[in-house]
Amino acid sequence: MKYSLLLVSLFILAICSIHAQEMVSPNKKIKVIVEHQAGAKVLGEVYFKVLYKNKSGYTEVIPNSPLGILRKDQQFSGNLRCVGESESEPVNEKYEMISGKRKWCENLANEKVFKYVNANNKPMNIVFRVYNDGVAFRYEFTEKSDALTEIIDETTTYTIPESTHRWVQPFHNSYEDFFPFSDTGKGEDNKQVWGFPALFKINNNNPVWVLLSEANITENNCAARLTNIKNPNQYKVTYPPARNDFKQEGVKTTLPWTSQWHALNIGQLSDVVESTLITDVSEPVKIKETSWIKPGAVSWIYWAFNHGSKDYQKVVEYTDLAVEMKWPYVLIDWEWDVMTNGGDIVAAVNDANSKGIKPLMWYNSGTEWLEPTPVDRMLTSEKRNKELAWLKDIGVYGIKVDFFNGDQQDMMKYYIDILKDAAKYQIMVNFHGATVPRGWARTYPNVMTTEAVYGAEWYNNKSVLTSKAAVHNATLPFTRNVIGSMDYTPVTFSDSQHPHITSYAHELALSVVFESGFQHFADRPQAYYDLPQEPKEFLKNVPVAWDNTKLVEGYPGENVIIARKKGNQWYLGGINGKDEKQTLQINFNFLDKGKYNIKLIKDGEDDKSFEVVVLKVKKGSVLNVECLPRGGFVAVLEK
Repeated sequence: MKYSLLLVSLFILAICSIHAQEMVSPNKKIKVIVEHQAGAKVLGEVYFKVLYKNKSGYTEVIPNSPLGILRKDQQFSGNLRCVGESESEPVNEKYEMISGKRKWCENLANEKVFKYVNANNKPMNIVFRVYNDGVAFRYEFTEKSDALTEIIDETTTYTIPESTHRWVQPFHNSYEDFFPFSDTGKGEDNKQVWGFPALFKINNNNPVWVLLSEANITENNCAARLTNIKNPNQYKVTYPPARNDFKQEGVKTTLPWTSQWHALNIGQLSDVVESTLITDVSEPVKIKETSWIKPGAVSWIYWAFNHGSKDYQKVVEYTDLAVEMKWPYVLIDWEWDVMTNGGDIVAAVNDANSKGIKPLMWYNSGTEWLEPTPVDRMLTSEKRNKELAWLKDIGVYGIKVDFFNGDQQDMMKYYIDILKDAAKYQIMVNFHGATVPRGWARTYPNVMTTEAVYGAEWYNNKSVLTSKAAVHNATLPFTRNVIGSMDYTPVTFSDSQHPHITSYAHELALSVVFESGFQHFADRPQAYYDLPQEPKEFLKNVPVAWDNTKLVEGYPGENVIIARKKGNQWYLGGINGKDEKQTLQINFNFLDKGKYNIKLIKDGEDDKSFEVVVLKVKKGSVLNVECLPRGGFVAVLEK
């Protein structure tokens, strides 16, 4: 009997340490190897590495990277023994998105479960999925217990080769900062704490791009960040610290439990930009009836005046702007609870509805900055449901909830509770001053957009965006906007408190380059009324939710051309991120066969004028577009 058990143990060890730890994507381009580096007592570290196949074979893009997770009562790192693994199983499902870069998405991967026990014989699984455009993995505790278990940390670390080029944002609760280029991994403040997503260019001679993020956050997860304090080329997944009003690190949960998905978009730049990996690994839709969820353009009052909606007459002006521009929504921002000058909030809502415009309203989450009111109407279930019922009754279609306080578990639960309760009253949601998207757009599609970006609102606050906007705008399509809708509040032609020096055509292009289920157009009404006919008509008709998205050309911080399809039309947006003239080249290989009419609206003689060009193109055609410094263009193609 002992001899048989020994043979079984040796067989399991052999399985866990040799060939079966290798996984490949359905198209064979991405390979994952999971290694168990066992000590003398068969307890040891678990690592993974990722290889990408190019013309010369597989290249290592993520070298050996530690795996592991820590509970308060148990350690699952450095003391693991492999007890088996599943066969590689295909994942293959199609699902529909209401908003986002693609309507029909395909969740296609190969999945394998690696099974371990720790020194106390407690089980833990690591589930890996390998996609054609990336890798995702998560931890599972499979035992059952009604007692609260505390998950306090991870040893998960992403190792990258030295001299890797990177675009990583210093961490803030609001995720509002730039993505500066670096090849050292060191930050200006020496804190070495970074927010998701994080973009890396591996191997500069034959580059492979990697974007790190995470997805499928639930009420039983907190959201993580990255730290590289010990080694600038090792980015550790790090849980948020306790807050003054929330004395908890990590997660408290019953068992069984699963972590968030750790997500790595991998491939060429187009693979990263076009990927739907974040929603692929997230839970399917939990809202039974969704016909009331409708993406759309929004007129927005705050940007031009650095104030909210206290003045009823100004709110009416923005409602009338939505009517003129054929935008379905108007956002009534903060200060609506003290509205004067001819009407109150109910009058403003009635005015909008009477003109065929659907009103949205702003709320303070009540968790961080408590000056703008109303402060706490969303904070508890009782207050939230009372407020949502009132909004439904008076004819409001969506809410913007602002000023969230961190990535701790209680905040994740708060986001999800808002989405669940809002859905009961058919209310759409915009999260502002918030965490980045983590897959909720699939599970709760009434979340239309999230800020979590250093957007045009910052023209109100500091002068820094004036000089950095162009390069920042040309970086966001490769970083923040990859993982979900982004409420940048784009397309402004006049100046707010601080000027912008991007061209008018550059600003127009942001309506296509940036994806957001609610696209808030932020300028003064007169700025849109004064536009020439062609760009004005373009803004009246440009969609905000897309059937397909293609990266035509681009490089972070330098330039980008995005092509997005809606129905039988393609919309193109291109921007120059440089302070010098640049020729952007459109290769029309993304088109189907046949001839297309194209209307191109590009930089004119100066940065405040446009030129309109009409011509025909077909699949394989190439068109060079001259852009001014910080310039750009849009185009509409139709067969």
